[in-house]
Amino acid sequence: MLISAIPAAAADNVWVMVSTALVLMMCIPGLFLFYGGLVRSKNVLSIAAQCLALTAMGILMWWAFGYSLVFGKSYAGGFLGHLFGGSEHFGFAGLGADSSGYDARISGATFGLFQAMFAAITPALIIGAVAERMKFSAVMLFSFLWTILVYYPVAHAVWGATGDFSGIANADSAFKAADFAGGIVVHMTSGWSALMLCWLVGPRAGFGKRPMTPHSMVLCVIGTGLLWAGWYGFNAGSALAADGIALQAFLTTTLGAATATLAWAVVEKAHRGKISVLGLCSGAIAGLATVTNAAGFVSAGSAVIIGLLAGTLSYWACSVLKPKFGYDDALDTFGVHGVGGTIGALATALLMSAEVNPAGGALISKGLLTGQLIAIVACIVFSLIMTWIIAKLVAATIGLRASEEAEAQGLDIADHGEEGYNHN
Repeated sequence: MLISAIPAAAADNVWVMVSTALVLMMCIPGLFLFYGGLVRSKNVLSIAAQCLALTAMGILMWWAFGYSLVFGKSYAGGFLGHLFGGSEHFGFAGLGADSSGYDARISGATFGLFQAMFAAITPALIIGAVAERMKFSAVMLFSFLWTILVYYPVAHAVWGATGDFSGIANADSAFKAADFAGGIVVHMTSGWSALMLCWLVGPRAGFGKRPMTPHSMVLCVIGTGLLWAGWYGFNAGSALAADGIALQAFLTTTLGAATATLAWAVVEKAHRGKISVLGLCSGAIAGLATVTNAAGFVSAGSAVIIGLLAGTLSYWACSVLKPKFGYDDALDTFGVHGVGGTIGALATALLMSAEVNPAGGALISKGLLTGQLIAIVACIVFSLIMTWIIAKLVAATIGLRASEEAEAQGLDIADHGEEGYNHN
């Protein structure tokens, strides 16, 4: 059967299911290869294990209770009603293949599976900040608690039908915030939490005293390519339909990433005298992260502006701000996702186009800039405070950091009893 012959609702379901697979590819193998290539060879399998295990755990949590806590109806009043939805969809109850879900054009099951990948990849982004020194058990426990106490409440606030910051979903909320595909929900939460966590865990042994160069830029480049391709599912899939908005998100994602790649390179050349492959990869990911919030809301020209901001300001955060303050954000999770996500969220409010997306006009008319600023500040403060609480709890129970011996040996052997490469 030709795609054109498939009914619109069926085509929409197909596109979102394909997008689900693309987002899964972002984490395994995309994020693993990107992060794995940037660590030293003795820690490459620890990154693989964390990406794979966090993806599996995130999906199961989402099915068991996460979807309901984000997209279920809020409890009747009280503090919990501001943080979580209800329990009516535990175990995906009521999300059948034929039922309407968050969007009437696709089934509840399709939407639930698509959003499962967002819930799975978000905590995995954080591990880049604490790579090579946070033990596997601590990563898993921290991520389990963080997903419940940070990701779910922010996702509920921004995207949930009764969330406090809800844009399109909740027509009755007091003010509006816009997040097309996760600039606030995914990149800001993970990026700002990563900053707090790497500060609490502390720097790697020898940080700033001896080189800690990536062991394989080839893996990093492959990972960058897979992440870029997967991001089309992330952003264009968030249109929840195979329509013009999806096409616009596809276009803006491409332009934002391409512009940021070259913008980073130009600034790096001026600052350091050479254009590094790592810089090209980092620029691409910064552009993708920064345009995510705005992808289906802005014009092509605005996407280029966002890419320029992403490439220059994320470079500044990674190459100037980080050395100045001395925190060991090992793989630049904060500099790319935290800074990029925040820039993108603000740029969305300033560059939103009702011509591109009619829903944007409704948001603009309801004071989008004010709502966006409130959401940005609330997300930063909430993420930092909750991450501090969760990290302190994990530290007091099982401990956050690997032992000095384990860190020197490498987490591949210490945590998993395996090596990424056969040196025989």
